Amino acid sequence: MSSKLFVGGLAWATRDESLREHFAQCGEVTDAKVIMERETGRSRGFGFVTFADAESAAKAREELNNSDLDGRSIRVDTATERPNRGGGGGGGFRRD
Repeated sequence: MSSKLFVGGLAWATRDESLREHFAQCGEVTDAKVIMERETGRSRGFGFVTFADAESAAKAREELNNSDLDGRSIRVDTATERPNRGGGGGGGFRRD
């Protein structure tokens, strides 16, 4: 299992530090990040928490799913890697 978790349903007021503090009860948190809108700087309502080990992540997923953080019930699940979508621009042309 991965040591990185997806956290959804975050309150607009939740920031990296409060996310880290909430999850630290389950083990050593190495990173906690609330994803923000680029243009407005407002939370997008989800984030990611990375633990030092997979066992702590599993414990957090089990114990903190549907827990209350900043007045909202949060959803905790294992984070999955996004597939590479190419990127890099190029005006829609592709190489053959």
